[in-house]
Amino acid sequence: MAEEYVQLIIDGRKVKTRKGEKILWAALDAGIEIPHLCAIREANPPLGSCRLCFVEVEGRGVVASCIEPVREGMVVHTDGQKAKALRRRAMELLLAYHPLECKTCVKKGKCEFFQLAVSMKVKKPKNFRPFPREELPVDESHPQIVWDPNKCILCGKCVWVCKEKVGMVPFDFVRRGYEMRLTTFLGRPLGETNCTGCGQCVEVCPVAALYFKEGAKKG
Repeated sequence: MAEEYVQLIIDGRKVKTRKGEKILWAALDAGIEIPHLCAIREANPPLGSCRLCFVEVEGRGVVASCIEPVREGMVVHTDGQKAKALRRRAMELLLAYHPLECKTCVKKGKCEFFQLAVSMKVKKPKNFRPFPREELPVDESHPQIVWDPNKCILCGKCVWVCKEKVGMVPFDFVRRGYEMRLTTFLGRPLGETNCTGCGQCVEVCPVAALYFKEGAKKG
């Protein structure tokens, strides 16, 4: 059966895309940038965790573009004031909680999170009350991969890629709300889990929560 397509308008441009596609991917395919960190095109349902991809849809209001499917005749504004304000606040909250050790970070110059904050012109807010943090030990038990839970932004990419692509579940979320965090299976050291060391989790991690040890064989 032939694939169906729809046409929508994004920032005044006519965009043709596959029926059922999400706004985010329709925009990116057309060369229209929308901030995002957690999105994985193949993920179904979408992860929708970072809340950085808000846009405004006429007749519907503000939506997360990685979750909202396109419709025929839909009119989308990526630069609407409400969407921009929500994206900015989401980034501020991520920055407020994240340890900014950029000068010594192993992903210096390659950190998607930092690059996105710069492109959005958002800095760590100074008017937020300090978030109480539980400093956790950096896990170097695995022969190839280092796991630093303190730098995790809870995007969920590593959980999805391990479960859906590799078929293993060394990581998952525990607790809810403000106390939610990513942990290894049963809280074991990463080296004692079923992690294969394939490195796909490292490849999708937008920060330095997961990275290869120096000299580690990748893939």
